[in-house]
Amino acid sequence: MPGPSPGLRRALLCLWAALGLGLFGLSAVSQEPFWADLQPRVAFVERGGSLWLNCSTNCPRPERGGLETSLRRNGTQRGLRWLARQLVDIREPETQPVWSSPSCPTFCIPPPPLERPDRVELMPLPPWQPVGENFTLSCRVPGAGPRASLTLTLLRGAQELIRRSFAGEPPRARGAVLTATVLARREDHGANFSCRAELDLRPHGLGLFENSSAPRELRTFSLSPDPPRLTAPRLLEVGSERPVSCALDGLFPASEARVYLALGDQNLSPDVTLDGDALVATATATASAEQEGARQLVCNVSLGGEDRETRENVTIYSFPAPLLTLSEPSVSEGQMVTVTCAAVAQALVTLEGVPAAVPGQPAQLQLNATENDDRRNFFCDATLDVDGETLIKNRSAELRVLYAPRLDDSDCPRSWTWPEGPEQTLRCEARGNPEPSVHCARSDGGAVLALGLLGPITRALSGTYRCKAANDQGEAVKDVTLTVEYAPALDSVGCPERITWLEGTEASLSCVAHGVPPPDVICVRSGELAAVIEGLLRVTREHAGTYRCEATNPRGSAAKNVAITVEYGPRFEEPSCPSNWTWVEGSGHLFPCEVDGKPQPSVKCVGSGDATEGVLLPLAPPDPSSRAPRIPRVLAPGIYVCNATNRHGSVAKTVVVSAESPPEMDESTCPSHQTWLEGTEASALACAARGRPSPGVLCSREGTPWPEQQRVSREDAGIYHCVATNAHGTDSRTVTVGVEYRPVVAELAASPPGGVRPGGNFTLTCRAEAWPPAQISWRAPPGALNIGLSSNNSTLSVAGAMGSHGGEYECAATNAHGRHARRITVRVAGPWLWVAVGGAAGGAALLAAGAGLAFYVQSTACKKGEYNVQEAESSGEAVCLNGAGGGSGGAAGAEVSAGGLCVTPAEGCL
Repeated sequence: MPGPSPGLRRALLCLWAALGLGLFGLSAVSQEPFWADLQPRVAFVERGGSLWLNCSTNCPRPERGGLETSLRRNGTQRGLRWLARQLVDIREPETQPVWSSPSCPTFCIPPPPLERPDRVELMPLPPWQPVGENFTLSCRVPGAGPRASLTLTLLRGAQELIRRSFAGEPPRARGAVLTATVLARREDHGANFSCRAELDLRPHGLGLFENSSAPRELRTFSLSPDPPRLTAPRLLEVGSERPVSCALDGLFPASEARVYLALGDQNLSPDVTLDGDALVATATATASAEQEGARQLVCNVSLGGEDRETRENVTIYSFPAPLLTLSEPSVSEGQMVTVTCAAVAQALVTLEGVPAAVPGQPAQLQLNATENDDRRNFFCDATLDVDGETLIKNRSAELRVLYAPRLDDSDCPRSWTWPEGPEQTLRCEARGNPEPSVHCARSDGGAVLALGLLGPITRALSGTYRCKAANDQGEAVKDVTLTVEYAPALDSVGCPERITWLEGTEASLSCVAHGVPPPDVICVRSGELAAVIEGLLRVTREHAGTYRCEATNPRGSAAKNVAITVEYGPRFEEPSCPSNWTWVEGSGHLFPCEVDGKPQPSVKCVGSGDATEGVLLPLAPPDPSSRAPRIPRVLAPGIYVCNATNRHGSVAKTVVVSAESPPEMDESTCPSHQTWLEGTEASALACAARGRPSPGVLCSREGTPWPEQQRVSREDAGIYHCVATNAHGTDSRTVTVGVEYRPVVAELAASPPGGVRPGGNFTLTCRAEAWPPAQISWRAPPGALNIGLSSNNSTLSVAGAMGSHGGEYECAATNAHGRHARRITVRVAGPWLWVAVGGAAGGAALLAAGAGLAFYVQSTACKKGEYNVQEAESSGEAVCLNGAGGGSGGAAGAEVSAGGLCVTPAEGCL
């Protein structure tokens, strides 16, 4: 037998709990309304299924009631104020009560049956739908229910178009229809439309039943109202082929369009090209003799069941080319020739610009053949009018006239001039028919010219040649002269590349060049356009340099650089070999002594004083690429004598040498780590430098000059940069300055800050500022046990505070420069707890028991500081720990106070 409902069970548990704890009083009994409870309260069953229903009531006499329902019943169970009944073959919802009683107006309504959306139908779509026009989507779901839980959705692909819920429909309502009007778009072409049905019974403890219709594809189209554009010839000659095309814009989808193209009864097979929404169909129209006359060219474009058509007229005609004949195609010079031009009967012919008398009549002319008529072309034109258009066709014929050779100066000049070098084709051509053969050879039986062939032209071909031209009509003879010109050449014999002069002598610069025609030669000093060298010169060293000699003739030019070297004896110059020189230690510099002279003099510097007697002064090589001598580590200062010598003489010079060195700092003169003490007098960094002359040292902190101050502070710690400078350079060092200072307890705090209850936890945190880092030590109140410290002693913690943990705690920080301490006071206490238990109508005995319990707690458990938490939990009694609260802090110490703590053996405090 089913038990009481969960709601009643919870109500009874709540009532029993309240009576057991004695926390609520009894109230006066009042009249309650009658109620009925159906289990399950909300349920759905499959159509034709069965269900057990349990209907409970608080009616005092429910047995006087009865069961009223139109549904089929199978079994019944009854108890005190409840009735269970099995309903079978449920097909329609019950809207009448299944329980009614004349004394208790209550009823229970059973749940309606469930019918899944097993069939979802989307009505068919039109075969083609014009873009921009509306069409209807209709979805039908027969029999599914209840309709109130049904939702229908129309979809385009996965996109929802419209969604409708049928909530609020009567329970008996079954099935649904959803209709929507949709505007057809281009992007809808080929899109699938469907309908989805959802029967959502999850709020009633069942699942979500879904089903979808089969998708239906929509085909949209757009067709321009304009007819196709037909491009075709108006006239078409028999036997010819001409392209025709048909174009139409504004098609969508253009790939679905069909094109029909025909000329008369001839069906053309067009090639269709698509470009976006445009279509172009091209085909080749071929005219036959059977089609001669007027024919119609048709283009038809169909899409979506609609057609667009264009027709054009084409005239097919026949017009052969005229016939042109010569009485003799090849005649000797002086013979008569007749030329005739004829065409079809309707055509008018014109021969050499002279028309025939009437259409259909031939045209003729006669001539006495001369040399000028050889290879002459005769032209015949024929004109014909077709459908208002004049057509022209023509034909030509060539006459050949035979004559003896002629050697003209234009084709075979008497004087030839050829450039030497690249390959040329030598031509000596003769006129004549048949074409004459030409042969050219020297009169002395020497060289023969290879006429008409590509070959090299050399100066050896120069000379006079006899040329003969011959054919079967006669012979011609002519003498020709061949001159080969070539550009100038400057060789080493006539113009040497290098010339050496001696300063103070007389000399001249001349260059001889070879070439045809004879070249002119001019020599100019490089960079000086007007400095032309001519005649004898008095040689000075300024004449040394590079001269450009250029030879020129009509065939080109040749240029050559001539280097003139002027030699002279050695000479010292002060800037290039100074009389006073300072050697800088470690610089790697050698004595720069460059001597002017040609050829380059050899230089040697030897000491002549007491300290330098016989010592060689290392010299910098005149050529940077030369190997330099070993650089000495130490060089003796003093007097040295330098001698320079070449084949034109020698010269000497005295040099005074001094020695100096750049700045140098190291760990011994400027330590990289230095330590100061806060509060002492400020002083400069201990940094010095070695060097000659004595360097100056300047130290700065991150680019900031040294501050003027009296005492050292911890802000002075950091990175300093010291630079030593003299005339020969700089040296620098980075110095790290550390500032040490005595310890200070900067922070002493308690957590929690509001106070400590007995049995609770608290933590004291001590933070000190010091360098070197300070050692932390603690002093706790006497008797304070179980104290924990962190690894660096910065945190003191107590778990399960007792009264002995109350008192003063001291934190001390110590390092090599001193000690500093701070104190804090911790108090352990708890709050008062008042418990009053009474009921408004619970009875005198229960009220007295509650008053006694309150008196017991007040008298035994709320005495200040007498109980700790562990003792309260083990005794099973309620405990109140009450403290003074409040706190203070300062330089000497701080206080930590607590509020109250309530602990009972039950789950909470009332």
